[in-house]
Amino acid sequence: MVFDLDLIKKVYAELPGKVSAARKLIGKPLTLTEKILYAHLYGSLPATAHSRGKDYVDFAPDRVAMQDATAQMALLQFMTAGRSKVAVPSTVHCDHLIQAKIGAKKDLELAIETNREVYDFLSSISDKYGIGFWKAGAGIIHQVVLENYAFPGGMMIGTDSHTPNAGGLGMVAIGVGGADAVDVMAGLPWELKMPKVIGVKLTGKMSGWTSCKDVILWVAGQLTVKGGTGAIVEYFGEGADSMSATGKGTVCNMGAEIGATCSLFAYDEKMSAYLKATGRAEVAALADGIKEHLRPDAEVYADPAKYYDQVLELDLNTLEPYVNGPFTPDLATPISKMAAAVKENGWPAKLEVALIGSCTNSSYEDISRSASIVEDAMSKGLKANSEFTITPGSEQVRFTIERDGFISTFEKVGGVVLANACGPCIGQWARHIDDPNRKNTIITSFNRNFAKRNDGNASTHAFVASPEIVTAMAIAGTIAFNPLTDKLKNDKGEDVLLKEPTGFELPPKGFAVEDAGYQAPAADGSGINVKVASDSKRLQLLEPFKAWEGTDITGLKLLIKAKGKCTTDHISMAGPWLKFRGHLDNISNNMLIGAVNFFNEKTDTVKNQLTGAYGPVPATARAYKAAHVGSIVVGDENYGEGSSREHAAMEPRHLGVRAILVRSFARIHETNLKKQGMLGLTFANKEDYDKVQEDDSIDIVGLTSFAPGKTLTVVLNHKDGSVDTIPVNHTYNEQQIEWFKAGGALNVIRSQFVN
Repeated sequence: MVFDLDLIKKVYAELPGKVSAARKLIGKPLTLTEKILYAHLYGSLPATAHSRGKDYVDFAPDRVAMQDATAQMALLQFMTAGRSKVAVPSTVHCDHLIQAKIGAKKDLELAIETNREVYDFLSSISDKYGIGFWKAGAGIIHQVVLENYAFPGGMMIGTDSHTPNAGGLGMVAIGVGGADAVDVMAGLPWELKMPKVIGVKLTGKMSGWTSCKDVILWVAGQLTVKGGTGAIVEYFGEGADSMSATGKGTVCNMGAEIGATCSLFAYDEKMSAYLKATGRAEVAALADGIKEHLRPDAEVYADPAKYYDQVLELDLNTLEPYVNGPFTPDLATPISKMAAAVKENGWPAKLEVALIGSCTNSSYEDISRSASIVEDAMSKGLKANSEFTITPGSEQVRFTIERDGFISTFEKVGGVVLANACGPCIGQWARHIDDPNRKNTIITSFNRNFAKRNDGNASTHAFVASPEIVTAMAIAGTIAFNPLTDKLKNDKGEDVLLKEPTGFELPPKGFAVEDAGYQAPAADGSGINVKVASDSKRLQLLEPFKAWEGTDITGLKLLIKAKGKCTTDHISMAGPWLKFRGHLDNISNNMLIGAVNFFNEKTDTVKNQLTGAYGPVPATARAYKAAHVGSIVVGDENYGEGSSREHAAMEPRHLGVRAILVRSFARIHETNLKKQGMLGLTFANKEDYDKVQEDDSIDIVGLTSFAPGKTLTVVLNHKDGSVDTIPVNHTYNEQQIEWFKAGGALNVIRSQFVN
């Protein structure tokens, strides 16, 4: 089944003309990124070319995808927007709420029972508004999108930070907050600052133990967690064309860990083959017909430095496997130096759990290569010396690998196949460990490895590597193992070397599935009632946030001055909190409980200036709100990196926080704050962060003349009577200032559609 074929035909029919017009406007050859972006402008071409990294631009994405944890809040907002049906093809995917405990079958059964209320809500609201619904067990959103919806040259947004996975099929696919999704589903323009473009030229071809995962692990080491901020990363060259479509997806997926807006590859034969293998031969034929417009212009290949804002070059012939971590995805160590790094840093060498799969690395190719390692190990008298779990990315992948014997292979070595869901990748893991405070090591083929990310334990050292390296280390039982050179002792006392992995990019016998898990929406949803119980602890209808009062904001109490890394996991944890993603008041009880308080080096312990007592962050915020006192959060660099979850912006808004003042923001989080009517401000002088004191009463001055590019002033009124007056910057444009004044973007949308 080919979804949205008429839409794809329309995009492809218009693309050549739009690309030609954009090339004429810009006056030079185009990168693939520019072709797709200019072809998806909302409205006509501008009089002059948009300036990268400066101009805010309105776009018209082709589709929207939402996972169940973020879809709840996105659709609760959409319900209030006054539309009877979504304006673009949209889907909901139930993948986040399934906890990994025992194994696929029992975990899925328990999830369906435990989350029935949420699934019924999502199913009914999807039915009502014309949204495709993928049931629990169907698979992880990004793999399902790649298999069914992604198409070269298209543009989509998704309410998950790893939406860029679709770049593996040449699509500009961007992770956003739910309020952005509401814009697009309501048929309104979607705003984005015109991204810069980073080019990554790949030459040569991988072999042996090296895999596509190692490309992005290397890039993360080069660019760091914020090096891609405000940019689209475009991979090109003969090396790029040699990589499988799903391998390309892995690279694009984990591009979120460098802060990139998204990543993508040019259309090639590998993509065509994947489209055909997943039942979309018609799409492949259409793409083949306009192939030149789905790749950068020839001049870009010839002299990339002239057309990209930054260029990295990597010879895949020389690339070795990498292991990244712990605690951050950009700490990149080549496998040849891993053993020394383990010893030097005092990381626990014993590997307790090895996990492969997730949205990042759950393709048929990944599974088949890992299975080949297991088969070789067993034939040589070896067994797994660590716990070993496997997460298929979709029911189609799971069904096919079971048919082809790979699941049986994993089970013979003691592997446990988990449900087709996110599971341990997002903290949905009931891990069995004797002492959660004990330093220990796990390794995954996932994408993110912040402290507490996978199992909620701060002492867990989580590393990220390819499925092949993870599997080899599961056999060895240690992360100080290099399968390229190190031998293992088998059950006969012999020293044996593992063979290089082998596998199949696509299943030789084709993909197969009995029930993919898709539910089409009702043809007419007007009579359908959305299911939300008035006494629900998990779902709560939304009330609009209040509009700005029209004056400067004064007398704000410092809620917390966060020290160091403060990701969306620190601001609004996942794991057990996922069950409250549709209930704003209940989930707000996790607000900033993972952030480190600068003044006492503790988490979830801040001073209540009204009482002088220390207590949890959410309770302190509620105390200020009850007393009609506003509060402010101060943060460090790259505040809000990680997930796209808008709860990290909605919770502070709900609990009376008026502004977030930081050294720098991650892109998605800054946008989410703006959408919710919050003030997202940055220190004009980063060292002014040090001037903020624990008992400060803080004023924000200049709001009555709030304007794009105009500095605001923050007044720090210290307890001893002294005052520091500091300039602060913002990136609000005129439309975003209107969101602030209205109390949030949703209030602006509502005014357009609701009488």
